[in-house]
This record gives sequence, structure tokens and C-alpha cells, in this order.
Amino acid sequence: MRVRDETYWQWADAQLHSRCHDEVLSDGTSLDIQVRLSRLGATQLFLGLYGKDGKALLEEYYPARPGETMTRALVWGVDRARALATGALPLPVLQRRLQA
Repeated sequence: MRVRDETYWQWADAQLHSRCHDEVLSDGTSLDIQVRLSRLGATQLFLGLYGKDGKALLEEYYPARPGETMTRALVWGVDRARALATGALPLPVLQRRLQA
């Protein structure tokens, strides 16, 4: 079970349709990437990495991905999540809401 942080709850809106990609890596780290269109038509992205125990390692919320379709944003998010989870990209020191 995932233990969500504040970033996820800023993202959450059950009324908006979203697409998601869930993946569990061999070390037990799970990835949760979600993309949606806002009420104003902006492509939005949520990216979460969770440890084996379900606690959030990182959550990022991108309120706009200008010029990207939902599909393209989802692919970008999956690539970023995998790179962060495997150490190809360093985990940010501060977990904060990011603007694209």
C-alpha cells in the first residue's frame, strides 16, 4: 500500500479522466505515473516513486506540460521515473511542486 505525500493530494481530482502507468522494479521500488487533461485543457503529470514499504521516495506534480499530448507526457514521466529510481538521475533533495 502506498503512503501518499502532500504532492499527490494536490494532484488528486477524481472527476478528471487520467491515464496511468504502474510498475514495480526488481528492488521493490514502485513507480506511479499519471497524466490527465485539466479542466482548461492543459496536460498535467504526476510522478511518484515509492519504496518497498510503500512510503513515498519522491512525488512530483507538473501542472502543465506545454505542447505535449497525454501520451507523450506519460512516456516522458515513465522515462524520468525509471531514471530517478535506478540512479541514472539523482533524486532531488527537496520534494516540491515543479513547473515544467
